[in-house]
Amino acid sequence: MSPQRIARRAERIAPFYVMEVAKAASEIAREATAHAQPMIFLNIGEPDFTAPPLVQEAAARAIREGRTQYTPALGLDALRERISGWYAERFGLDVPARRIVVTAGASAALQLACLALVDAGDEILMPDPSYPCNRHFVTAAEGTARLIASGAAERFQLSAAQVEAHWGPATRGVLLASPSNPTGTSIDPEELRRIVDVVRARGGITLVDEIYLGLSFDARFGQSALALGEDVISINSFSKYFNMTGWRLGWLVLPEALVPVVERLAQNLFICANAVAQHAALACFEPESLAEYEQRRAAFRARRDYFVPALKRLGFSVPVMPDGAFYAWADGSAAAQRLGVQGSWDLSFALMRAAHVAVTPGRDFGDADTARFVRFSTAASMEQLLAAIERLEGVLR
Repeated sequence: MSPQRIARRAERIAPFYVMEVAKAASEIAREATAHAQPMIFLNIGEPDFTAPPLVQEAAARAIREGRTQYTPALGLDALRERISGWYAERFGLDVPARRIVVTAGASAALQLACLALVDAGDEILMPDPSYPCNRHFVTAAEGTARLIASGAAERFQLSAAQVEAHWGPATRGVLLASPSNPTGTSIDPEELRRIVDVVRARGGITLVDEIYLGLSFDARFGQSALALGEDVISINSFSKYFNMTGWRLGWLVLPEALVPVVERLAQNLFICANAVAQHAALACFEPESLAEYEQRRAAFRARRDYFVPALKRLGFSVPVMPDGAFYAWADGSAAAQRLGVQGSWDLSFALMRAAHVAVTPGRDFGDADTARFVRFSTAASMEQLLAAIERLEGVLR
């Protein structure tokens, strides 16, 4: 039987190395002898917290009451209203429910936005480093993600000057993330305003991945890009701040004229987001749930405040202190030298085998300097982080 021809778009999508390394870490953990230390996983960006009790109860109630049928493609009206209310209460923004589209996770939101706005040959500017799947959504829409090297001086984010300098005939817009995965850094608000002005002057689109916005630790950076105008498109999710990763629920905020376009795509591609997850998510906005989320945000900040200085004491360089999310983007050059390996890929596997600590090498996140960097996730418990530092110290000192 002859092999099937693979579509070129599929061939252009590189592996998601974060998940490939995760598979390798699990395999190394299984191969370890019975007396070996269990693997500490600091490689996946998934909160150790689960959905709060009210959310779990709402899901169970929806199942008991049979509220499991299709919902409108745009999402439950009640949930869109709750999200609108959250923007008003948390950020002081008037974001009407009619501009909100509930999606099957932020991944579906990005896919819908790219399919609605990116044509074959269009170019989208993105910072290097950045989350790999975001550029793959552009590629899947037949566009080209153009990565622009962004260093510590730019907080590993694009600047308005870079956007202006790299804008070309094929450029359609920018795709940003604030706070960012893998760096945990946000775009300075004034710089973001300048970027939006540059893009707007050229008739382009500004897409901002804000899935970690709820986990911002600094009031200066903890504001939504939606404050900069109704032409800004925001992608958000119930996965990170709301601790509902496997529930696959997110949303888009769009200019009103784009809503029917995205609705048409959503109807065909997804029909709707998970009904039970939508009914459960209504409980995310109850005062009791929001109070718990804020306690958890404080816990993530405390983990950062312990872990980043501890990494620095071990010889890792963290050029910019993360101001949100739960990542540390660390230069592992000194650690690699101590262990006699080259680059973050080999360093990651050396740490998995020698210390039983799983981290993510920088390969996934771009081209510029990523061979030197590793991403640590501080989404694990403080107990796990303490143990990880102790183990790393044992092999690096």
